[in-house]
Amino acid sequence: MKIVVIGGSGLIGTKLVNILRQRGHEAIAASPASGVNTLTGQGLAEVLAGTQVVVDVANSPSFEDKAVLEFFETSGRNLLAAEAAAGVTHHIALSVVGTDKLVESGYFRGKIAQEKLIRAASVPYTIVHSTQFMEFLGGIAQSGTEGQTVRLSPAFVQPIASDDVAAAMADFTLGAPVNGTVEIAGPEKVRLSDLVQRFLTASKDPRKVVADPQARYFGAALKDDTLVPVGKARLGGIRFEEWFSKSQARA
Repeated sequence: MKIVVIGGSGLIGTKLVNILRQRGHEAIAASPASGVNTLTGQGLAEVLAGTQVVVDVANSPSFEDKAVLEFFETSGRNLLAAEAAAGVTHHIALSVVGTDKLVESGYFRGKIAQEKLIRAASVPYTIVHSTQFMEFLGGIAQSGTEGQTVRLSPAFVQPIASDDVAAAMADFTLGAPVNGTVEIAGPEKVRLSDLVQRFLTASKDPRKVVADPQARYFGAALKDDTLVPVGKARLGGIRFEEWFSKSQARA
C-alpha cells in the first residue's frame, strides 16, 4: 500500500515512515525538503498519485497566533482537496488531547480549525488525539521560566514517548477509518509541575518549579482534566524514567 506521510521528516514522521516500511508498505516522507509544500500546494498532486492513505503529522513552523491559524487552515484545505482529487481513501491526522478545551491558545485554535476541515471533507478520516510528548518537556519548562523559577500549572498530564506515538499512528494508519477521534496517552498520570521538576532534576538543571494554578499553558488556563483523556484511550508502555534513560543514551 502506498502511504504518504506529510511531515515525514519530523520527530513522529521519521519514526512512522520507518515502521510502515518495516511492515512492507511504500511509505513516502513528504515535506518541503522533498518538494512537497502543503501551504503552496507544490508537489501534492504528484506525490499523491496512486496513494491510498495520507497521514498528516506536520506542524506549524511558527507558533505566532495568526501564522499558526493560517498554516493549519491553508495546508488543510490544500491537502484535503488534493486527496479527494487523487482518490485517497483514508486521512489520518495527529492532534492533541484537550484541543477543544484550549480555545484561549492561538496554537490550539489552529488545531481546532484543522480538525473542522477534516470533518467537513469528503475523505474518510481518523483524528488521533495525543497527550503531550515527553520530548517536549524541555520546551514546556522554558515556556514557564522566569530566571531560575519555572511557573507551571499543577493540572494533570499523561505524557507519552514519541516511540509509542509512532507505533499507535502506524496501527491507525493501517486500520479502517473511524470517521471520528481516538485518543492515545502515556502510562502515568501525573501533575505537570511535578513531572517537569522530575525532568529538570534528572537533567541536573538547577531551576525549581513552582506549582501555580493560574499559570497559563501556551496561553490557556488549565483544569485538572484538560490535558488527559476522558474515557477510553490507547496507552503507551514507556514510562518517564525509561524514556529519559534512552534519550540520554541517544544524545
